[in-house]
Amino acid sequence: MFKARLSVVCGRVQPRPAKSSVSAARTFTSSAPRSKQRLVILGSGWGGYEILRAIDKKRWNVTMVSPTNAFNFTPLLASCAVGTLEFRCAVEPVRKFSPQAACYQAWCDTIDFKQKTLKCTPATAPLEYEGSASAGTTTKDTSDPGTGNAFKLRYDKLVIAVGAYSQTFNVPGVKEHAHFLKDVRDARAIRTRIIDCFEQANQPVLSDVQRRNLLNFCIVGGGPTGVEFSAELHDLLHAEIQRYYPTLARMAKITLYDVAPNILGSFDKSLGIYAENKFRRDGISIKTRHHVERVEKDRMFVKEQGEVPFGLLVWSTGLAPNPLIQSIDSLEKHDKTQSLFTDQNLNVITKEGHADPDVWAIGDAANIKGQIHPATAQVANQKGKYLAQKLNKIVKDQEHTKPFEFQNQGSLAYLGDWKAIYDRSSAETVKTKETGRVAWLLWRSAYFTMTLSIRNKILVPTYWFLNWIFGRDLTRF
Repeated sequence: MFKARLSVVCGRVQPRPAKSSVSAARTFTSSAPRSKQRLVILGSGWGGYEILRAIDKKRWNVTMVSPTNAFNFTPLLASCAVGTLEFRCAVEPVRKFSPQAACYQAWCDTIDFKQKTLKCTPATAPLEYEGSASAGTTTKDTSDPGTGNAFKLRYDKLVIAVGAYSQTFNVPGVKEHAHFLKDVRDARAIRTRIIDCFEQANQPVLSDVQRRNLLNFCIVGGGPTGVEFSAELHDLLHAEIQRYYPTLARMAKITLYDVAPNILGSFDKSLGIYAENKFRRDGISIKTRHHVERVEKDRMFVKEQGEVPFGLLVWSTGLAPNPLIQSIDSLEKHDKTQSLFTDQNLNVITKEGHADPDVWAIGDAANIKGQIHPATAQVANQKGKYLAQKLNKIVKDQEHTKPFEFQNQGSLAYLGDWKAIYDRSSAETVKTKETGRVAWLLWRSAYFTMTLSIRNKILVPTYWFLNWIFGRDLTRF
């Protein structure tokens, strides 16, 4: 996920220019031939990474800017967070496309659409020598990528695919005391915290009340992410935890909170009811129509319930606009979500109502004006594929007027115990829905098929098989 800024992933190693005493951001360009147009991709998510994979790098001078140097396969993060899969199964390195594409691990702070320039700040740690800059010299805007100071990039064509942040609804304490599940780093932190909770609760000096508080796992958000994490955590508790911490396993509790009257509101109502009934049978407590007022260390305050102690709080309540998108005031935006409006060719629309032919926006940062698409990986990925094909036609001076059409492949959610739900009832063709083991097979086969590299097509089923044979690893490292 991105910070309050835009980004493109990876930094190609370049010779460091002599340090300047002029307080002006340097502008960097690739050393590619001048005949190539400069294409800058902001973001390495489902849309941006797909473009980076499919774009013709021999014809385009490609640069990617992202605060991370990897693509996160988000549907598998819940599995990684409990040890069903290892973290490498859910990432793809952006650097694999170097040196054909320049990659900078940085945030994009501002976009000047008239001058076609981007102001970026490296997402890497500052170099030590910067702290010893001579008095009177300002280093904030005067260095090369990777030093912690701002730099500028020029573009001929720009793709905005910066995604969105986790929505907190300004609830006090959420950012400080809750865990999100947006990338592999989040999954690693959650996995570490789960093991910590059981190791702490296993200490002989704790009372049963303290143990129960530590082993109360709260998930706020009844969407697919919150539901799938609850299901994966349930599987962990009733397998490895039951085997290795039998006494503590009986004290552990999973509670799922949501402000809506039902969980999985984006699914067919009957599938949501099926999920709720299964969770209740499994002992997962569902608290709908509950509102979290504030979060403090190891406890949160719920309007309908009062103080609720927890050992782990996972927050997954939707999307908030990326700060870079918020900073743009020259383009049309959605009044509620603040996402950028695009036309059917995915070009951004100016305040004057004209489409900018050199700038496109995809993923959670954009919506097609007059159309409603879910903010899912499926939509972002399809837009990325469409735009990569369009850009490859543009560079060859071929016709590229075909508008984007979303093909709804359905929605999946894992419910634990090798059961899932599959909803394709809102598709234009072949409307269907499945539950149970059949849906689970669809869930696994779909995500296996969607993995992008041969490496992960081998790793994912391998770890599924190893987990089935040997169980999850509870090592904390």
